[in-house]
Amino acid sequence: MKLLLDTSTFLWLITADSRLPDTTADDIRSPDNDVWLSVISVWEVLIKHQLGRLDLPEAPYFYVSKQRERHRIDTLPLEETATVHLPKLPPIHRDPFDRMLICQAIEHDLLLVTSDEKIQSYPVKTHWQ
Repeated sequence: MKLLLDTSTFLWLITADSRLPDTTADDIRSPDNDVWLSVISVWEVLIKHQLGRLDLPEAPYFYVSKQRERHRIDTLPLEETATVHLPKLPPIHRDPFDRMLICQAIEHDLLLVTSDEKIQSYPVKTHWQ
């Protein structure tokens, strides 16, 4: 499988949060699967930390980078071609970070790993077990 983690999924994975189902965590950790974290999620973590809505044990960029490498998760850059999907999305979800993750998943034919039911309402392949 080719998996794109949403921001919450990534944070739950690296903190061993019980909200991440074991089967989903196993799929993320499986060497048979390709796993990405979008630069959009890194941006979201930085902003939430700066606003005081997300506590981290060290500077957010370094923490995310170390955790991404520790869990063998690749970085997915935001390419201009992914933005073409944005105007096609129905106005179900107002979160701009999630909307761009949806666009990237569509553009790169990735399964978006998310528990967010609003995201699951979009025309995007999702994964959550």
